[in-house]
Amino acid sequence: MSPYDPSEPRIAESAEQVILVDADDRPVGTAPKLEAHRRALMHRAFSVIVRDGAGRLLLQRRARGKYHSPGLWSNSCCGHPRPGEDLAAGAGRRLHEELGFSCPLTRVGRLHYAVDFQNGLSENEVVTLFVGRHEGAIPFDPAEVEEVAWVALPDLQAGIAERPNDYTYWFRLYVTEHLEMMRAGLG
Repeated sequence: MSPYDPSEPRIAESAEQVILVDADDRPVGTAPKLEAHRRALMHRAFSVIVRDGAGRLLLQRRARGKYHSPGLWSNSCCGHPRPGEDLAAGAGRRLHEELGFSCPLTRVGRLHYAVDFQNGLSENEVVTLFVGRHEGAIPFDPAEVEEVAWVALPDLQAGIAERPNDYTYWFRLYVTEHLEMMRAGLG
């Protein structure tokens, strides 16, 4: 895939569908993405954590225009597979759409979390976590990502401890409660 290209066609966010699942991640239907986040419908998702050769993690600050958790630091990318789309293919697609590069991804685990936010949105996701490695440019899409940073894990842990509200809920959860799963894939 080539780097981010603003002329590439995309499905409008309002038309995106998510895969509704049961607690065992078995599909039970579909719903519009925003409706799933408004009604706390359990759905399938993925998160990608990319590291570099020095072991630093690639973080993104979500663009201020995002409807969900704008302006917060998060993992490299996250999203939802489309109906009929393989999880790994969806993770690779979003990595390219948001950050403008591709890399091999390894599936390291699955978890479920649910949380309600003060803005009327919620998360109720069965998330598959992927890790990858990248060296080089990050020609991110400014509609998706405000900025990126390479951060060593101890510095990330300190940042989350000192300023938890600067990070997305799910990323804090990965670092504080699912660190062993992340480490298993980061090598």
